[in-house]
Amino acid sequence: MHRITLLGKPGCHLCEDAREIIAKVAGELGVPWEEISIESSEELQEKYWEMIPVTLIDGVQHDFWRVDETRLRAALST
Repeated sequence: MHRITLLGKPGCHLCEDAREIIAKVAGELGVPWEEISIESSEELQEKYWEMIPVTLIDGVQHDFWRVDETRLRAALST
């Protein structure tokens, strides 16, 4: 089973948009997901600061800035 991770930070409006899409798709497909703030780790801040929100599937970067619902669904169906 796949797992989605959303990397973002508080106050990020693009992260809010990404959260809505991920919650919808994950809920419909029964895929677990989590959200992690890049502010929780210096390493995450350095790596992803200019790309948030970042979507990971099974720990591998899938998207950044925006989440495309169709692309996310396709990736989760493999």
